[in-house]
Amino acid sequence: MSESTQKRMRIYFTGVGGQGTLTATTLLSRAAMDAGLDVVAGEVHGMAQRGGVVESVLLLGGWCAPRLDPGEADVILGFEPLETLRGLSYLRPGGAVFSSSDPLPPVSAALGQAMYPDVREIEEKVRASAGLCRFLPCRELGLRAGSVQSGNTVLVAAACASGALPIGADALEAAIRKHLPAKLQEVNLKALALGVEAAGA
Repeated sequence: MSESTQKRMRIYFTGVGGQGTLTATTLLSRAAMDAGLDVVAGEVHGMAQRGGVVESVLLLGGWCAPRLDPGEADVILGFEPLETLRGLSYLRPGGAVFSSSDPLPPVSAALGQAMYPDVREIEEKVRASAGLCRFLPCRELGLRAGSVQSGNTVLVAAACASGALPIGADALEAAIRKHLPAKLQEVNLKALALGVEAAGA
């Protein structure tokens, strides 16, 4: 597919360490490449320890470098609601947000040293800034699929099925079958189906 026929799109991923944010970025990148899209991806910020903030970007349609400035993201994929809110400055006006509604409070909040905002307030603030916004119970749906971590696939699948991305759920399914280890395919295919169903709910 030539660059001139591709829609240029910038996708921002945010979550916390241990959630598989970078794995989700890689899977969507491979799905895009297999679909013939020009792909540039990179990690913006990453903390190796569990609970640290992890950010990455995926640029589709012919970009030179994985750079994203505030106000440029067409889509935000947030794997933790507070991190979705914190990353909202990257969203362009009228952009789309797909986020988990399941909080994973930072250590400071877990220890009672800081307050975690009410998730309903987070959702209201995000909805006020996004043209399209979906919050999904990714942890619950991941567990239904067979693994908490597959909640990421639920979120990515919902974004694909919604039409917000130039990659459909069928391309994501093909990438799961092609690129994930055999032992992880069944649970992720179930998660994909749940994400597609959630997108249409």
